[in-house]
Amino acid sequence: MSLFTIGDLHLCLGAPDKTMSVFTGWQNYQERLEKNWLENITEDDTIVLAGDISWGMSLQQAAPDFHFIEKLPGQKIILKGNHDYWWTTLKKMERFLADEGCSSIKILHNNHYQYGDYGICGTRGWVNMPGEVQDEKVLRREVQRLETSIQSAVKAGLEPIVFMHYPPIFATNFNYDILEILYRYKIKDCYYGHVHGRSAHELCVTNTYDDVNFHLIAGDYLQFIPQKVI
Repeated sequence: MSLFTIGDLHLCLGAPDKTMSVFTGWQNYQERLEKNWLENITEDDTIVLAGDISWGMSLQQAAPDFHFIEKLPGQKIILKGNHDYWWTTLKKMERFLADEGCSSIKILHNNHYQYGDYGICGTRGWVNMPGEVQDEKVLRREVQRLETSIQSAVKAGLEPIVFMHYPPIFATNFNYDILEILYRYKIKDCYYGHVHGRSAHELCVTNTYDDVNFHLIAGDYLQFIPQKVI
């Protein structure tokens, strides 16, 4: 039994015009993901999918992508990315997944999931890269969601592991509001995606910074091979 993670699946079975295959490093990415998943993950494993799950513009359009994920082995925990336009309220998403028979998919949103002595925590985060428009109201909300998630794990006596979509640090840009939460709760590991392309990957923090181990888990960075966490 192991814990894995990967971000940015960008599945497009319900929106084939949105395929990422036109970009360098993304050729046949859905087939590669499926092959690597089946080779590495069993029914006893858990995998955290760190945002940008599906290009579907609604839950109905994203349904083929959820069914693709459901058929793969393991328990799946998903969080929101900036391109998950299908995302709605927790109740609506849980009801939809139940109606679609996607029982192995759970939503990480203002909560945590236990994995042994660890608490799987996280949220989308917020923008921290050149050219991206920031919104203080959205940032405050994401900071609150992150803290709520971590607190729920701490109250349960678990050690939090944080998964986010946006990077807390990118190049010389620091999202201090998010980092303050990581520091306050002495988070040891933070996994994030969102960043694509070799030149951008080179600007990411993928080591220990201020006692936090940062891990880039964008799909193309991992070559669509889920990364083992525990």
